[in-house]
Amino acid sequence: MTDADRGELAILQQELDWVLSEEVPRVFTQVMIVLQECCTHFPVPLCGSDTAVKQEKFIMSTAAHSTQDQVKCVVTVTGDTITQADINMKAAKHQNQVHRTSVTPDAPWRIQQIQDAGNFLQLAIQFLQGHGASTSFRTSSEVLNVLGQLIKLLQKGRSSLLIPRKKTIDELLSSKNMKSLTPPLPGDIAVSFYLQAHKLVLAVYHLSNSAGTMKFESVQADCAVPWLSPVLVCFTTALHLTHQLRDKIVQITSPHLYCGTMSHGLVFGNLLLSKYSTSCESWKELVGVACPCHPHISSENMYY
Repeated sequence: MTDADRGELAILQQELDWVLSEEVPRVFTQVMIVLQECCTHFPVPLCGSDTAVKQEKFIMSTAAHSTQDQVKCVVTVTGDTITQADINMKAAKHQNQVHRTSVTPDAPWRIQQIQDAGNFLQLAIQFLQGHGASTSFRTSSEVLNVLGQLIKLLQKGRSSLLIPRKKTIDELLSSKNMKSLTPPLPGDIAVSFYLQAHKLVLAVYHLSNSAGTMKFESVQADCAVPWLSPVLVCFTTALHLTHQLRDKIVQITSPHLYCGTMSHGLVFGNLLLSKYSTSCESWKELVGVACPCHPHISSENMYY
């Protein structure tokens, strides 16, 4: 090893030590602040806060470019639950008939996505409290492991609000919510409330039988929900911070990325292995990527 190699390796080792001791606690503190702010925007109390349950009233309608209003709804949302909704709709099959039904306070419609997102947010905060800024990390693999688990929780929380769980028509028709509508809808009409990004959506499905094949047409009404945008911004900001930190650590410790030549990378890799472990088989556990000189070592669980 040349003197230039030794100097480069010493600088990289110093950078890694600084990231572990200074950058990691700083970023974890920032993430915690963002997640705690996220809690304040939710319509229900989280993490033991005494925030009052929010109640909001919205008018939902079809898109502005629609030739006629096929669905109208006035909905009251209390926390994570639709406590009242008055729905008027025209079935495509018979436009002259208007169907009316309601969600009543004694049979509310739970928006499971809000509860799921809140649960994942609380799990992320609790996880960070046990593995965050106050933890002294000795190796990059410890930080990458924590980041990997934290990122999964944040992604699940964010996805809960962005991507509603798909349900079949049969599931909708047989759901407890459909059966609690007053008055009941005809058997060939199903409705569903869900969140998608910053909006609350009411979807109406009308079934028809064409030549023995069951088909359905759908129409949607929606409205913007003010608290969803800041919540999604908080989730996105926390994910950005954690991804940045993960990428920085991988860049320092991965020989594929930080070195100009493979030989230099392998030298620093051997230095890390000699300091923290005893074999190349431990490389992936150390830096979060497969060992470059042992390609047979699985990398299917890399934090990418």
